[in-house]
Amino acid sequence: MTAPASLSVDLNALSHNFHALESLTGVPVHPVVKANAYGLGAVPVARRLLAEGARTFFVARLNEGVALRQAIGPEPTIYVLDGCVGDAAETLKAANLRPILNHADQLAAWRAANGGACGLQIDTGMNRLGFRPEDAPEPFDGLTLVMSHLACADDPTEPMNHRQCDAFAAVSERYPDALKSFANSGGCFLGPDYAFDAVRPGICLYGGGPEGRPDARLKAVATLSAEILQLRDLPAGETVGYSRGFLADTARRIATVGAGYADGIFRSTSPRGQVWIAGELRPLLGRVSMDVIAVDVTGLDVSLGDHVELFGANRPVDDAATAAGTISYELLTSIGNRFERTYLG
Repeated sequence: MTAPASLSVDLNALSHNFHALESLTGVPVHPVVKANAYGLGAVPVARRLLAEGARTFFVARLNEGVALRQAIGPEPTIYVLDGCVGDAAETLKAANLRPILNHADQLAAWRAANGGACGLQIDTGMNRLGFRPEDAPEPFDGLTLVMSHLACADDPTEPMNHRQCDAFAAVSERYPDALKSFANSGGCFLGPDYAFDAVRPGICLYGGGPEGRPDARLKAVATLSAEILQLRDLPAGETVGYSRGFLADTARRIATVGAGYADGIFRSTSPRGQVWIAGELRPLLGRVSMDVIAVDVTGLDVSLGDHVELFGANRPVDDAATAAGTISYELLTSIGNRFERTYLG
């Protein structure tokens, strides 16, 4: 091992989640691999999903689409969610990428470039990207997909889900020849009315739950771990870390572990954070530093070089994110570049 911390990506677990979402929704799964597949590696992730039957992928940025096209070849369909931005039309065409057109200027630019196949986004209430329903254009040549995006899919009780679904169903009737896609990860779990022709999951492919907490139907894909660099005995009354972040009320045994906020371990993880070590969840002590964290290993049989699971199968990414006051999306996409990365399966 060349680094004290590592990211392991279980491609078999990724495959399981892909097929679980297929079975759940009964429609094709079009994976979202933007932001480097949520930090896990767009190229190895997309290649494995291709082998599992995926044929359409979504990225956010033009450069993501160009890189993915070079990696996976000419056949799969790749949609770019940003759309046709500025003078991107010729680059999109050259890379055989399909923009998701979000407003009239993008549509005009794509038409002026004789762009060909593309998608269309309808804003059904998120007020982020897309045509408002009343401004949606008439059907046009080259339109292959119509989509919208749920704002509150992680809360199945939120009435806005139904309102958005009804709005999308109504406006998408204008485009009988285009594929309809509405459900994101959370939407896959809201029922058959949300599935339409294809779904676009992201976080649930990568092991995050649809409601921001672990879901037994999904497997952990990413395991973030780090080595114990030093062990020390802490006398009662002494402190740990910057600003005396932890005061020992009794004697403790402490492991200093080789990962910190430079690696994506949020500083806000302290003091609620936990890690999995020697078969137990154990708390962090004191502040998260740039390069290390301190873990209470009192009473455990551990040694230098032992690995601590920061999140993974034993410490779900959703639980780790909650402890840090954030969401699994942000935790995964914040994984630093110093981790040694391995792909299993």
